[in-house]
Amino acid sequence: MRRVKGRDTAPELKVRKALTRLGARYRLHRADLPGKPDIVMPGRKLAIFVHGCFWHGHDCARGARVPKANRDYWLGKVSGNRTRDEASRVALTAMGWRVETLWECELKDEAALNARLANLTF
Repeated sequence: MRRVKGRDTAPELKVRKALTRLGARYRLHRADLPGKPDIVMPGRKLAIFVHGCFWHGHDCARGARVPKANRDYWLGKVSGNRTRDEASRVALTAMGWRVETLWECELKDEAALNARLANLTF
């Protein structure tokens, strides 16, 4: 697990490239916000989390898969991640921020991603 990156992942870079093409200005990994969102647009009070389906327990085919080895550990790990994600979402919302979560599986359709980001940012 040491090789698994927590920032600058391929899905996150894909979203950042799309935002740059749209002309959006953003900040990365603001530590002063709950959950340390991957992408932050302070002027729009928008926090974007880019989640990997496996690590955050998405309900797609990849996210629903649980490894056979050390099953109890992985169930606890993903459950803890989901709990932490929800707490971050609630805290940011209470502070007046809009929170969006982009899932790794959703990034495959580039046209849909661009449309969603355009709706969020402009």
